Amino acid sequence: MSSLADEPCEACTSDDDPLTAAEYESYLADIRSDVWEVVDDHHLEGHYEFDDFRDALEFTYEIGELAEEEWHHPDISLAWGEVTVEMWTHKIDGLHKTDFVMAARMDRIHDDYAPEE
Repeated sequence: MSSLADEPCEACTSDDDPLTAAEYESYLADIRSDVWEVVDDHHLEGHYEFDDFRDALEFTYEIGELAEEEWHHPDISLAWGEVTVEMWTHKIDGLHKTDFVMAARMDRIHDDYAPEE
């Protein structure tokens, strides 16, 4: 999938500014456009679909483990057959490259759970 998913999750400092639309535009090409959208130039919102509750639950667990490993914690909502993720870098109250790296990694994890078509 995305080479962005292979990049490190680098923490920002409070001196960093949130990414502008022009700055994050190139990262959008490396995350799934059918899942993710940038909301108000402030955060990413993703919506993943699953065949059942069990797959959605297991995916939620896996992205939770990823969040702990990288110490970058999204808001996650689990429902039957769907998981919604909202993510931004709280330290700068906006988007950072790390948010897009995490989104790309979540896309990669979801490949194992994609619904049957």
